Amino acid sequence: MTARSDILDRREPFGKWWLASAGVHGALFAAVVTFGLLKMGGTERWGEPKSLGGGAVGITPVNRIPIQAREGRVNPVANDTESAVPSEASERDRKRNLPDPDAIALRNSKARPVKKELQTARRQTYDPKEVRPNQVYSQTGQAATSPMFSQAPGGGGVGSGSVSPFGNRFGYYEQLLRDKVARNWKSEDLDAQIKTTAVVEFEILRNGTVRNVRLARTSGSFALDQSAQRAIVQSNPFPPLPAGFERDSVIIEFSFRLQK
Repeated sequence: MTARSDILDRREPFGKWWLASAGVHGALFAAVVTFGLLKMGGTERWGEPKSLGGGAVGITPVNRIPIQAREGRVNPVANDTESAVPSEASERDRKRNLPDPDAIALRNSKARPVKKELQTARRQTYDPKEVRPNQVYSQTGQAATSPMFSQAPGGGGVGSGSVSPFGNRFGYYEQLLRDKVARNWKSEDLDAQIKTTAVVEFEILRNGTVRNVRLARTSGSFALDQSAQRAIVQSNPFPPLPAGFERDSVIIEFSFRLQK
């Protein structure tokens, strides 16, 4: 029986591969060591070597660096220069117009005598009070009102009822409602002599929609009652109710009163 040759039974020579691998690793290790030595030899340390607490780096602001300013040459056209033209002609003309110092002035008989106005001397006084800007001092008293600035007639105020459904937690929301209604109330169209108060009741839903607007208490003036209800309707919709409010709708009262 002939012996069959199997490739797995042969021994592969590892000598040359082992030497090649060792040579590559040795060269890599030598390169790493050489690079480290070269870098350590050229290291520059910043700061004071003998300082306490480690090294420090000194920083110089940019504006302290002495850099030469970039200045161009002077433009002779943009600067005034002395003229080189002689000024003999102008000096001669000026001397020609001067009167003769040896001449005797004669009085003109036809000339009218000039009357000198007598002015009464005023006593200068100094008031040692503090000078304020934009302040005019006068001997007379200041006016109670200025014709330039006056309060617009028909001003009014909007307020909530004595019992508020929002309490102290949601007072900011009630302030938002009052501000919006006050902006939409046309109080300047009303008679400022009306001194009564109109109370309007309305309901606000969760999304801020207004409904069931009615007059809870009349002011006795049809114009004021209608103006107050119109202000609520024109303010619809309001901002949504606060997220922490426990109800889905709320009924609130607003009072409207004119101010002089």
